[in-house]
Amino acid sequence: MKVKIRRNAKLTTHPFTDYFKNFEKVEAVRRIFGEKTEEVLRNLRVEFFGRKSYMGVSDDDGHLLISAYYLNNGDLIDIYLDIIHELVHVKQFLEGKKLFDHNYSYVERPTEVEAYCAAVEEARRLGLSDERILEYLKTEWMSDADLKRLAETLNIKSHKSE
Repeated sequence: MKVKIRRNAKLTTHPFTDYFKNFEKVEAVRRIFGEKTEEVLRNLRVEFFGRKSYMGVSDDDGHLLISAYYLNNGDLIDIYLDIIHELVHVKQFLEGKKLFDHNYSYVERPTEVEAYCAAVEEARRLGLSDERILEYLKTEWMSDADLKRLAETLNIKSHKSE
């Protein structure tokens, strides 16, 4: 028996604005894209995937990759802040920046620090405490030492370390 494998699979993506409404009116997003906010968001695509994870940006074409599980089950504030974070990466991609520069550790990578700065600024605008912001920043791939370094970079105080 001769098998055949079709190798022209296409990604199924959706318009960002189908799932994320009124982000063009958010001041934090307007600071990221400026006058091009509506255009960028109108053209931005989102790809949902099935495994438990969070979200990111494709370094192939700059579209958003979002775990459907996370979108359906994650904390809404965390999801909102992650969108702000990832939109910074979209801007960086559009500017031709290398999103995954492995010459830096994750928490010291300039593209990550810039994205986290935007998310933390928005978290503070929302009134989140430094403890809650630390909770937001903590991920499975970040050691306690990494989290502490990132928190120091972002000027976030932990009551535990004082």
